[in-house]
This record gives sequence, C-alpha cells and structure tokens, in this order.
Amino acid sequence: MSESQGLRFMLKAIRRDKGGLVGLVIVIAFLLWSLIQGTLEVLAGYLKRPSLGYMLLPHNPFALNFQYSLLPPSPQFPFGTNANGEDILSRILYAMPRDAFVAIVVVLSAIAIGAVLGIISGYFGGIVDEAIMRITDAFLSLPALILVIAITLPLKATYLGAILGLMVVWWPTYARFFRAQTLKVKNMDFISAAMLGNVSHVKLFYSYIFLNSIDPIIAYATLDFGNVILTYSTLAFLGIGISPPIPELGEMAANGLSGLPQAWWWSVFPGMAILMIVVGFVLLGDRLQDIVAGRITY
Repeated sequence: MSESQGLRFMLKAIRRDKGGLVGLVIVIAFLLWSLIQGTLEVLAGYLKRPSLGYMLLPHNPFALNFQYSLLPPSPQFPFGTNANGEDILSRILYAMPRDAFVAIVVVLSAIAIGAVLGIISGYFGGIVDEAIMRITDAFLSLPALILVIAITLPLKATYLGAILGLMVVWWPTYARFFRAQTLKVKNMDFISAAMLGNVSHVKLFYSYIFLNSIDPIIAYATLDFGNVILTYSTLAFLGIGISPPIPELGEMAANGLSGLPQAWWWSVFPGMAILMIVVGFVLLGDRLQDIVAGRITY
C-alpha cells in the first residue's frame, strides 16, 4: 500500500468511527487555532503592535478591570472573569499556542533522539547496545514529572527550562521502540541487499529502518502529544513555566483554586480546556494505533 493509499485508508477508518472523528476534529481545531493565534502573537511582537495579538479574541487577555472582578459566565464573558477582571475565555485562547509549541517540540525531539540512539543500539548490539539501554533504563526508572522538575529548577523554572527538561526525559520510550524495530528488520533480505550495495549507514538507518517504522510511531506520537500537554500543564500548575501575566492553562487552573468556592469558573474552565485537548489526542491516537495494528479493517 502506497503512502497516499495508507493516508486515505486512515482517514476513511477515522470518519467511520465516532470517537476517532471527535478526536480528529478537536486536534485539528486546536492545532489550527494555535497556528493562527501564534502567528498573530509573533507578528504583534515583531511589529510592536500588541493589539494585533488580540484581534481574534473576545477581549484583551491582559486588560485589568476590577469592576468586572469574578463575574460569572455571561454573554459578555462566556467563561466569566478572574479576580483581576480579565476575560477567562480570551486568556485560554491566548495560552493555547504555547501548549501546542511545547508538545510539538518535545515529541519531535524525542522521536529524533530516540531514533538515533535506538537504531544505533539495535543495529550494532554488543557493548554499544548495553551502554545505551542501561542509560535508557535509568531514565525510565524515575517518574518523568519528578525528573523534569529536578532539571527545570536549576534553570529558574522558566518556560525554556520546562521545554528543555521535557526534552531531556521524553526520548527513552522512543529509543526502546526504534531498537525493537531495528532488531526486527536488521536481518531481513532488503537490509542485506542494501549492505551488499554499499549503502551508507546514514542512508541505511534513515531510508530502510526509520521510514519503515514511521507508521506506528505516528500513531504513538499522536497519543503522546496529549501526555506532553498534560505534563506541561502540571508543571505550570506547580508554578514552573511562563511567568505572569502571560497566561498558561495549568497556571490559570492553579490560580482559580483560591476562589473556587465562590467563583468555580475561574479554575474549572482552564481545567476543562486541558481535559478536552488531551482527550482529543487520546481518542485520535488510540484509533490510529488500532488501524496500524490491523485491529480495524474496511
């Protein structure tokens, strides 16, 4: 089956599955909005016109107006306001591009690092395999969140520090996967034929091993985007990441806890936004894994 036929088959299978279709719609809406809003924010900073970054939002997400403090959901403020009178819906929409950026950077870096280490480990074996796998096991033996916090705190718990921390701890699962794929195919005839043709190691690793592993990796990575967003939101909830007043979903949910009894919307809506994004990636990723594994056929 060609790549275009495989893509058409995936889309056809997802369209026939309600859960997969809901996940696909949520993921596309989240990524498309993040791309548009993120581009506007970058242009606003480059052109020094802050209003450009708010042009698609219901309100200015940084506008302090204490006469609107802790207003419940209404037509004017659909998700209510926080203690500073800021519109919660606008702040959620403004925060989304940063979550999308973190997820994309962390997952792509994990695939790249995991592919290099996993393929080298599986192909060469011996002491190289032992060394790489023991390092991988060391990373996998510790909870990812604890390890990220330990790496991020010396970097002053900044946004960049959180991304670097996640990049450092996120690759081991992908290394294990690529090692398994390499062990599976390295003795096959097409690998032997490539070696007899004096194909370079770089071309052999990329064209014959990496590309033959890409379908299940795409399915797993789609599921993993949700895991990264959830972990990053947890870090923000703990105060690690972007500093106020720039909004972040986890930080907004944490701030709202102080007013939860009398202003439930302050914390609940940012939490629901995180939940919806993660569920979207989980639904889509689960369905893609079923398709790749052959559990769904049409």
